[in-house]
Parts: sequence; structure tokens; C-alpha cells
Amino acid sequence: MAQTSSLLLLVAFMLVVDVSFAGGEGSLTKAECPKACDYRCSNTQYRNACLDFCNLCCEKCLCVPSGTYGHKEECPCYNNWKTKKGGPKCP
Repeated sequence: MAQTSSLLLLVAFMLVVDVSFAGGEGSLTKAECPKACDYRCSNTQYRNACLDFCNLCCEKCLCVPSGTYGHKEECPCYNNWKTKKGGPKCP
């Protein structure tokens, strides 16, 4: 009985850890970037530019924030990469 309880506790802990790190920096592979960026850029009128920069940022950071706007705090690399003028590089 103690082994079963320990096993269940271990599985529950692993699930909590897995959920808490989901979507964070380094959570994607380069092959997953186009699909993530396609969704990220789905609501913009500047789709081609958005896709270009999103894919560039994703390949560097291996992360794309959730949603179509905001949530950049989920990916510090994505959020902190700036243009020469100091503006955000990643959409």
C-alpha cells in the first residue's frame, strides 16, 4: 500500500512540474515554430512581417508566447530581444 501511495504521489508531482513549465522558454523545437507563429500572427493585418519576425525569434528562443497578443513574460528571450531603436523585435 505504501508503494502505491508513493507512486501516485510521484506521478502527481511530475504532472504538476510538467504543467508549470509548459510553454516556457525552450519548450519548442525549431520544427514547431511555424505552427506556433501561424497562430500567434493569425489576428494581425501585417501577417507576412509578423510571421517572418515570429519565426526568427522562435528559432532563437525556442518559445512563442501563448495567444495572438501579449503574454511575452512567458518567454523572456522573446520579450527582451529589441531592435536597434529599442523597440520590440518579436511580435
